[in-house]
Amino acid sequence: MTLSIWRYSHLILAVASSLFLLIAAITGCILAVEPISHQAKGYAVQDLDQVSLTTTIDALKSSYDEVFSLEVESSGFVKASVLTSEIETLDIYVDPKTGAQLGVVKERPFIYSFATNLHRSLFLKSIGRFFVGLISLLLLLIAITGLLLLAKRQGGFKRLFSKVQKDYFELRYHVILSRWFFVPIVILAFTGVYLSAEKFELLPDASIAHQEIESSNETQNFESLKDIPFFKQTTLNEVRKVEFPFSEDPEDYFHIALKDKEVRINQQSGQLISIAEYPFVQLVSRLSWVLHTGEGSVLWSIVLLLASVSILFFMYSGFAMTLKRRKKVITTAAMPDKDDCEFVILVGSETGTTYDFARRFYDSLTTAGKKVFLTELNEYSAFAKVKYIIILTATYGEGEPPTNARKFTTLFPNIKQPNKIQYAVVGFGSLEYPDYCKFAIQTDALLQSDSNFQPLLPLYKINNATAADFKNWVKQFSERLGIPLSFEVPKTKKSKNKKFAFEVMERTELNTDDTFLIRLKAKRDIKFTSGDLLTIFPEETEVARQYSIAKMDDEVLLSVKKHPYGKGSSYLFNLNTGDTIKAVIDANTHFHFPKKTSSAVLIANGTGIAPFLGMMKANNNTKINLFWGGRTHNSADIYDAVLNRLPSRYQNGIVHKCYSREEQRQYVQDLIIDKKEIVLDTIDNNGTIMICGSLAMQHDILDVLESLLNGHNIIRLDELQHNGQLRMDCY
Repeated sequence: MTLSIWRYSHLILAVASSLFLLIAAITGCILAVEPISHQAKGYAVQDLDQVSLTTTIDALKSSYDEVFSLEVESSGFVKASVLTSEIETLDIYVDPKTGAQLGVVKERPFIYSFATNLHRSLFLKSIGRFFVGLISLLLLLIAITGLLLLAKRQGGFKRLFSKVQKDYFELRYHVILSRWFFVPIVILAFTGVYLSAEKFELLPDASIAHQEIESSNETQNFESLKDIPFFKQTTLNEVRKVEFPFSEDPEDYFHIALKDKEVRINQQSGQLISIAEYPFVQLVSRLSWVLHTGEGSVLWSIVLLLASVSILFFMYSGFAMTLKRRKKVITTAAMPDKDDCEFVILVGSETGTTYDFARRFYDSLTTAGKKVFLTELNEYSAFAKVKYIIILTATYGEGEPPTNARKFTTLFPNIKQPNKIQYAVVGFGSLEYPDYCKFAIQTDALLQSDSNFQPLLPLYKINNATAADFKNWVKQFSERLGIPLSFEVPKTKKSKNKKFAFEVMERTELNTDDTFLIRLKAKRDIKFTSGDLLTIFPEETEVARQYSIAKMDDEVLLSVKKHPYGKGSSYLFNLNTGDTIKAVIDANTHFHFPKKTSSAVLIANGTGIAPFLGMMKANNNTKINLFWGGRTHNSADIYDAVLNRLPSRYQNGIVHKCYSREEQRQYVQDLIIDKKEIVLDTIDNNGTIMICGSLAMQHDILDVLESLLNGHNIIRLDELQHNGQLRMDCY
């Protein structure tokens, strides 16, 4: 079946059952609290397997005038119905060893009774029970279709629990929570269906029949109940309920419900009168009840509570994702006619994220005075005046096209454009998946096969929908066509972390590349490490700027390139020794130096070297190779002052430099190729590769790494990142 069928099935089932699921989830949350609050009373007995039935019966008989029944709850509480010396009938919790009263069995709180009736039957009796059973079945189907969609998204069942691709909050946690709570939700749904089927007598007959046991001719009457062998040999962990005889008449007997059977015991001879084994259906029903309610287990009750809360979240996030997906699509009515447009943007988007980038790019071209038509790849057709076709597409699952792009490969060969076309393809994906941007690669190859299409720019791949990366591509597009484009980067949420005061300890002058170093010291103890980010707010505004940190002892070291109109860099450069600024430390855990690694290759260009300076200082017992690319030898002078203070082994060839503006021009990716043995050896020995610097450099390095890995069959690039051996922080 196609992805769209599963998605629409999942959505239709969720919509059809939404009201009932909402009620079931809310009441489920309430009812999951009941076993937890019950257990909190503290009457549970921990060693029931050490307490014989004889001990408890004797203790109760000694403490109360009469005992009517004894019950061992799944919670571990021992409950007894007794008659006191004041001729008062009580239901109490007791200590099974002494018979002492621990507490009174109170009437069930109204909120739990109300929630139970609403949860079971919606106050509609048999009709309500039918709907509840049906909703349980729908929930089961929703969970199964959701699992299929999740497997599709993650690239197959084998990658079901692999790292989740970064995305917006609702989508990310819809995926994460569905993995955590799939099993509890399936158990809730299945047991709900089973218990409903039991109420409507749809299950095999579960009635029990006692089989009489022939009495022995040699019977012995015991003077005391505590001498009866059955009571002495049976411990409380085997017992569910004991009903005491009404009188001392031999015809009145003990009726004892055990875990797997019921027995009747003569109160004088202790002989077994009859026995009834519980049918399998009844045992399953009892297990279903415990699993569905969490009765007797605080841990399972907490799991059910979280599962019920997660169902509420899934309802919210599922509808939010649907609305987000639809909201991001531009209606064709708002655009010029497709046959009047010089530019056509074709989009393949599964979650709406790629469509959002397309819409922003559409706005940029429109603002520049161009006639632009935007549509899905599935709607590809002939365009009368088109000269430029730009394709922005994600890849879904195991290298498959998004739902709204599935028809493109079939449509393309059969549709001829009236003009020569220049095209560009931008792929969106995640390096954590083996089929990174696979559909974009296939689309680019398909366009290359048509002589009527000429590439305007090479295929461009974007990892984890990085807005800054797409802005970089827009800049290349703008320069290629000579069209001034202003691309609006989606606003990120402001940091909510606390601002701390930092004193400027030193600020260097500008070097030949307009770069400077600045050292800051917090005025109070703050935990941070190299690779974290320092967020500053120039001139006390709310405009945040972030810089990667090198931790040098207890100080923050930043490497900053001063841009003529850069608010952040200008603000920092205008600071003098002794000045104080307020800033935020943002943990950047995905770019911390690994605690356990045999070796590391650190790759940077320009100011990207900053965090690596701190990492090298803090990890001088680890084999580290630093590859850095700058413009000229003079560009490196500013960092040599720091490098020369590092342990001597870093000054003897372990730092590899190259320069792009010298006589023998060399970029850092060229340096990696020259020193490939170091890189491959590091990877082969489970070492770490870290990249920091410009996005353009990152693209080139990834291409080189992919080529090296393919040629030596060590590991795939996606596996390298997935297992934490590849860490990147580029801008």
